[in-house]
Formats: sequence, structure tokens, C-alpha cells
Amino acid sequence: MVSVGIDVAKDKHDCFILNSEGEVLANGFTVPNTMGGFQCLLQKIRECTTPQDKIKVGLEATGHYSYNILGFLLDNGLATYVLNPLHTNLYRKSLSLRKTKTDRVDARTIAAMLLSDVGLKPYTDIAYHNEELKSLTRYRFDKVKERAKLKQSVARLVCILFPELGNLVSSLHTASVYALLEELPGARQIAEAHLTHLKTLLSDVSRGRYGRDVAVAIRDAARNSVGSRMPAKSLELQHTIRLIRELDTEIAEIEDTIDTLMDELQSPITTIPGIGTRMGAMILAEVGDFSRFDSPDKLLAYAGMSPSTCQSGQLKNCYPHMEKRGSRYLRYALYNATKYVCLWDPTFAAYLAKKRAEGKHYNVAISHAAKKLVRLIYALEKSREPYRPAA
Repeated sequence: MVSVGIDVAKDKHDCFILNSEGEVLANGFTVPNTMGGFQCLLQKIRECTTPQDKIKVGLEATGHYSYNILGFLLDNGLATYVLNPLHTNLYRKSLSLRKTKTDRVDARTIAAMLLSDVGLKPYTDIAYHNEELKSLTRYRFDKVKERAKLKQSVARLVCILFPELGNLVSSLHTASVYALLEELPGARQIAEAHLTHLKTLLSDVSRGRYGRDVAVAIRDAARNSVGSRMPAKSLELQHTIRLIRELDTEIAEIEDTIDTLMDELQSPITTIPGIGTRMGAMILAEVGDFSRFDSPDKLLAYAGMSPSTCQSGQLKNCYPHMEKRGSRYLRYALYNATKYVCLWDPTFAAYLAKKRAEGKHYNVAISHAAKKLVRLIYALEKSREPYRPAA
């Protein structure tokens, strides 16, 4: 057994090669983050090993910095292990009481950890190629979050410029209201507009939903509005609406690409009532390869949704809290997916009602239902069979 530890950085990677007898085959060398550096690393590994040796290459999960070298190692058929930095940090501290942390020490720690922990599973091509889906789902998540903040800004600005508008329309965040405010960003501008133009503007964008009566009501309210006339706020409102429209276009483009990738995966996760393409894609992207997990409990722990445990002597925690370690995106997706599944699937709805009847808070009951959902998703992905509701 030969273990190769790599401490990944932006411009260079520190490496250490160790065999199962504890013999150092290559003591701390550095390769640049270039194709030439990758080839140098591969050549060094081949020089230190024989064809009969079993080679393990380990590196920490360092986000985008490790993506290129990870792909290179997988393309060259090397068993590669991606380690949790928290795990390697605790392992390094267990080896020595001294506060010594350098890139070379980290590389040696990773190499030693690969030899000592036989339960580690290698990173697979499935997980690597799933990174594209993960990138898209996280990108969409951030864009949707950004759009939500802009919508809050629109509500704030309307409250200053034309506070009565919210009571006259079903929602401020509709295409017709945005079109109105983009052209007439304030009560004073709407009050001065011609009624025919105002009616045409609302009717065209809303496809006839808002007619003359709504236009008259909005104009009359604008004439008696307490809204301020602030050109700076009006300009901010116009720009904010344009940014929201740009984000709508970008999010739609991202979702089209996600739909294409999900069609290729043909995952049974979307057969579960309440889980759509977007939420299902986020769950699949964050989990990666389901074969890495021996049981649904390990998948639950990977999501950071398993309860923490604290017991010492007679002391035992009565109210264990969720660990909340691992991917926050996966926790978000599972938690929100569970809410919808409990609405649409009778089995999960009954389970949630049972937990609520036991006196549990709604969020606690949802977390219990999330565990049940994780077990279901794990079983479906393993069997590749669609979900069949209980009769």
C-alpha cells in the first residue's frame, strides 16, 4: 500500500508519499498548479511505486482549488480520496501536542490518515461529473437569494413612494406592477399620467386582468397618496426592477440547463410527490455518488441532520440538537423538500401529524420526517425504481 498526501493550494501543491510500513518514499516536495506540475507528480508517484502496489491519493475538500488536480488524478486511474478538512485537522492534532501546521505537515498528515482509516471510500467519476450539477444548483440558489433581496428593496421603495399601491393589486411583484413602476416610479408620476395610457399599460402587460377600473383606482389613490416625491428613490426603484428582470432571465437559463442534466440522470427522486426538478437536482448534486454511503444514516450524518450525542457518567443530553455539519445546501434542500412532501404524500402527512400529536414543535416534527425522506431517497437511488405510494 502506497499513500500519497496532497495539500492543495491556489498556485502550488505540497505532496508526501508514504508506504504502509511507514517508510517515506518521497519527503515533502512541491509541484506547481500547472499541467507540467501534474505530470511531474504523476511521474514521481510512478517512480516510487511498482505495478503491484495499491496506490491511494488523498487531498482535502478545498472547493474550486482542488477541482483541476482531482480531475487529473481520476483521468489517470488513481484511487483518489477527498477528505473533510475538519477530519484531517483533528487527526493532525491527535498525532502531536505541538502547534505545528504547515503545508508539508498537512500533506504528511493526509498520507498517514489514508493508511490508518480503512473505512474511507474513494472519490468516483460519478461524483466528479456531478460537480457540474452542483455548480448550477448553488449558482441558482445564490441568484434566487439575490433576487429575493431586490424584491424586498422594491417593497421598501414602494412604501416610500406610493404606499397605497400594495392594497390595490394582488402583489407588488408581478409583471404588470413592475411595468407600471418602471415607467412611472412614484405616486406623483402616476397621478400626472393620462388615464388611457395608464389603462393600456396595465392591460397589455397583465393580458387584460387589470382593466380601466383598476387604472382609475390606482390613479385616484396616487392623487391622494402620502408618498414622497424623491427622484433619487424613483431612480433606485427603476434600476432595482431592471436588475430583477435580468435575474429572472438568468435564473430561467440556469433552470433550463438543470432540466437538461436531470433528464440525462433519469433519477427516481422526482417521482416522490412534492419534489420537483429544482429541489431534486440540489439533493442529487450535494450528495454526489450514493454508493459512497453504506446506509441512509450515514447520508443523514453527511447532511448534518443527525442528532448530536453527549453522554458522560450519569450525564446524558435530554434535548439533542441537530449537528448541522456538512453541506448547508443539502440541509436546506432536504428540509424544504420534506415540507412539500408532507403536503402532497398521505404517508408523510400522517407521519408528520403523528409527531405533532406527540407534542413536538413543527420544526422538530419536520426534521423527523426529513429522516424518513432520506431513507426513502436512499432506497430509490439504490434500486433505481420509481416511488410507489402506499395503498
